Amino acid sequence: MRPADAPRPLIAIPARFAASASALRYAAEVSARALVEAVWRAGGEPVTLHPYAPGGTADPAQVAARLARFDGVLLPGGGDIAPHRYGAVSTHDSVYDVDDEQDGFDLEVARQALVAGLPLLAVCRGLQAVNTALGGTLHQDMGGPASEHRHVVHPVALRRGSRIARITGSEKAEVSCYHHQRVERTGDGLEITATAADGTVEALELVGADGWFTAVQWHPEDTAHDAPAQQRLFDTLVQAAAGRP
Repeated sequence: MRPADAPRPLIAIPARFAASASALRYAAEVSARALVEAVWRAGGEPVTLHPYAPGGTADPAQVAARLARFDGVLLPGGGDIAPHRYGAVSTHDSVYDVDDEQDGFDLEVARQALVAGLPLLAVCRGLQAVNTALGGTLHQDMGGPASEHRHVVHPVALRRGSRIARITGSEKAEVSCYHHQRVERTGDGLEITATAADGTVEALELVGADGWFTAVQWHPEDTAHDAPAQQRLFDTLVQAAAGRP
């Protein structure tokens, strides 16, 4: 058990670019309050990280050096990843909020965190970023309003014996989702560990990962304040971060 006065593990959360934010006059860099509070409840110190990738390309050595001071990483949700990042030759009309600098930074954070064995929790867009960084592809649109998972709470099946099943303590969960894209082909080494009834990939794990890693397509922060199984995702991330040498 960590001493009560031990420093909180530092959890890096790449900021999201925003055209505006309450109480600010100009464009902002933001993190979802529910996400930050879930990390805080878990005993972590959430730290917003400036996404720096000039020209859409982040320097691997610089990203690695910036992450070296942290104990864990949380890749949050956000807008869509540019389709060219996973080899698509055209862009669906529904793709929105693409930012080349954001993409370049998030993808490199995913790569460098995995290389370094930093505990990594990836949420929604974060899962898609990890999948893309490891060579996977995405369905750009799940089929319109009748098929997408926006403002939806629905059941998912968790693979028996998987990390996500052990964390939540169950082989099924009711989860809060907001996305219109999903994994098409999984990236190198990734395994599907949870699915929705329509076949949507809801969780991924990495075979042979050096550090703690879990990715979920849903938004556990939406319900973590009163759903212990969802809060445990953040608890386990922070525990893994606290246990690093």
